[in-house]
Amino acid sequence: MSTGELLSSEPSELKFPFELKKQISCSLQLSNKTDNYVAFKVKTTNPKKYCVRPNTGVVLPRSTCDVIVTMQAQKEAPPDMQCRDKFLLQSVKVNDGLTANDITAEMFNNEAGNVVEECKLKVVYISPPSTAQEGSEEGPSPGVSFSDGKHANAAEFASGARAFTEGLEAQEISSEEKALMTKLTEEKNKAIQQSNKLRHELDLFKREGSKSGGGVSFMFVMLIGLLGIIMGYIMKKW
Repeated sequence: MSTGELLSSEPSELKFPFELKKQISCSLQLSNKTDNYVAFKVKTTNPKKYCVRPNTGVVLPRSTCDVIVTMQAQKEAPPDMQCRDKFLLQSVKVNDGLTANDITAEMFNNEAGNVVEECKLKVVYISPPSTAQEGSEEGPSPGVSFSDGKHANAAEFASGARAFTEGLEAQEISSEEKALMTKLTEEKNKAIQQSNKLRHELDLFKREGSKSGGGVSFMFVMLIGLLGIIMGYIMKKW
């Protein structure tokens, strides 16, 4: 906690769990410890990088005000995860009943005779969970929020589901191939049986032709041709 005579801020540092290409926000609670109305203004050394809401306002006596600081998405990480950006919290006593719409820049000008209290706040980057836990089997490091754990579990679940789907598709292809192999094997066995039957009949014709002493009959020629067709069919299938 950063403590001043008018306002105290919690936390005393602006901590951002740094992630590339992602907007990140952190909250700052301002507490008025006095019995006076206190106006505040938040300034930064890098205004294009941060958005502060509200950046000005009035904190009622013995009350608090929440300020949200949002860092714009960054394309690259700074060396050693060190940030040189700073914030300045200015506060000053104002008349009772003053609202945020009544705040002017001159109120925070010491040269105008105002007593302005200033408090500097550093910016600290927290390494993402994947970097902080790499090579370690222990539990998550301090500062890792529950939402980060959910993202990690979701990624692992998606990866497992994808692997399961690919395995299931492989099993389906394998089943189709097995069915095709079984069908072809049955056709082959039937063709071989038919071929053996024709061979047996040819042998019978040959023996009968030898006994009768006659030539080769027309039926014999047809059986030989049919046998050739069946054998060609078998070779084409395999």
